[in-house]
Amino acid sequence: MTIHARSRAGIAFVTAAAALTLTACGSDAKPKDDGKIDGAESAPATSPASPGKGSPSAGGSGGGAERPKISLPEDVHNVFEGGKTGDAQKDAILADNEQRINSVDEAVTAGDVNRPGFKYYSAESALASATQYVKDFLASGETFTGTTRYFNRSVTLLKTDGLAVVSYCTDETKAYSKDRKTGEVKSVPGSDKDFAFYNTRVKRNSAGVWQTVSVLSEEGSARCKA
Repeated sequence: MTIHARSRAGIAFVTAAAALTLTACGSDAKPKDDGKIDGAESAPATSPASPGKGSPSAGGSGGGAERPKISLPEDVHNVFEGGKTGDAQKDAILADNEQRINSVDEAVTAGDVNRPGFKYYSAESALASATQYVKDFLASGETFTGTTRYFNRSVTLLKTDGLAVVSYCTDETKAYSKDRKTGEVKSVPGSDKDFAFYNTRVKRNSAGVWQTVSVLSEEGSARCKA
């Protein structure tokens, strides 16, 4: 996996063509160009942006589960646009998706995949890819700093109860690689590769947590460029 300014959320990038092929076969890959999945219900997240925090997070969607605290460094910020769809279940899914993203960032910046939130919000292939993502960062001697924006977020409820698809775009133009030892920031001009489209499948576990179980992404996605 190539780590440019910041490759987000523990996912090895796939080409748009590959993602579309997987979608045609009925997998949980990126939806077709209209952003819809046949036989499913979808609604965008439309609430105002809420910045990520360096202090411990409030912890996901509730639902009776005792969620772990997640802490990010003061120089790392995630801004999640939307989050309130008017549907309680979709809002809970988006909230747990936010915590999944924060938990992977915490593991990278702390250099530790044993942080409580890491395995709490990720499972199956998403956990494996996130683990490799953290290892790649550690091997490179880098971490990251700055702000990443998450937008065009939507939830698609699948026909099978307890399964859903969450898609979103990222803007990493204000996020930069940082040397883990020296703290030197590698500030580079933004490019098309700093915009990516993500398609994730989530599954509700026995504790009521919507865990991310698989992720596909398209780096430099035209649909996510401002």
